Amino acid sequence: MKKILISLLLLPAMVVLSFTMEDPLPLGSAIPKTENKLKDISGREVTLKDAMKENGLLVMFSCNTCPVVINNQARTKEICQFAAKKSIGVVLLNSNEANRKSSESLNAMQDYAKGQGYNWYYAEDKNNELADAFGATRTPEVFLFDKTGKLVYHGAMDDSPSDAASVKRNHLKEAINETLAGKEVSVKQSKSVGCSIKRIS
Repeated sequence: MKKILISLLLLPAMVVLSFTMEDPLPLGSAIPKTENKLKDISGREVTLKDAMKENGLLVMFSCNTCPVVINNQARTKEICQFAAKKSIGVVLLNSNEANRKSSESLNAMQDYAKGQGYNWYYAEDKNNELADAFGATRTPEVFLFDKTGKLVYHGAMDDSPSDAASVKRNHLKEAINETLAGKEVSVKQSKSVGCSIKRIS
């Protein structure tokens, strides 16, 4: 009886944990936590509301150290530049709170961004609050919102994260083009491939 009672008491916590860490933000959802203040590599605070531009917002969960992020870096720069040119705001979020005092510190983020020539926001996601709200689990993992702030695409940048030479479809770029043309996104979701977000245990 005691074991059953303990299990019942733990169930709500398990349900919450399951939602925050595994269930992705449903398509059609509004941008969550738009007012959360995020420390950017510039040293200033930014919010997703601040980053939103005329034609929408691209949020990408990323980091400094994941081999998949590093392997995809040229593609990351290309798609972020493309989005920015199309008046879509760009925010890269580093949610690796468990490594915040070492490889994912703000200083390390600044060094990484400088080396990669970032020209957009790259900010700390304190206590994984946005990763939990988005249901993000991987780096890299992207969420594209249209000009009304509605989620229209979630997943990977393209269909071959492990090999740029084998890419047959650029999911995110196609989603951007379709959204800007006023069309419904044809491929709304794909599987993110990468390293797990290092949340606080």
